[in-house]
Amino acid sequence: MSSANPYLKQYKKTQIETATPEQILIMLYDGAIQFLNKARIAIEENDGEGCQKNLFSCEKILIEFMNTLDMEKGGELAQNLLALYKYLYNVLIKVNISKDINKVDEVLKHLKSLRETWQQAIVIANAEKEVNMLDDNSPHGDAYTGQKGLLSSDEYEDKYEYVGDDDDEDDE
Repeated sequence: MSSANPYLKQYKKTQIETATPEQILIMLYDGAIQFLNKARIAIEENDGEGCQKNLFSCEKILIEFMNTLDMEKGGELAQNLLALYKYLYNVLIKVNISKDINKVDEVLKHLKSLRETWQQAIVIANAEKEVNMLDDNSPHGDAYTGQKGLLSSDEYEDKYEYVGDDDDEDDE
């Protein structure tokens, strides 16, 4: 059966079109991992064409990762990710020649670890967004800022009545 279910194709297309950037990132990692698993099987079955096709698909995803890094905002993290993506890409080029399953496993290990790390980062970022939304919707506002941006301790004391011990001399 060479043609896929048209409803499944439409569902997948809609899923991608409505996904957040974070969801797309995870989908790309899932795709890269899936392509490498298929390449691994193709190597075991001596299917050179299948191996090459799946390695190439994974390489394209790695190129996408490299091209979408924001080197200015990402700083050292972006530099490190770029170096890792380049390394993984070069390993896959060598795998295409050598058909070394151990090298495929090495790349798989890195991609699975990166996917898990990104997934955790997304969960943390979403939790922080929810907390910030709750703070923004609070009828009293944020007790420490009262506005966007943090106040200095002096500004806070000037703006809000200090509740507590008035004897500051003991603290010094």
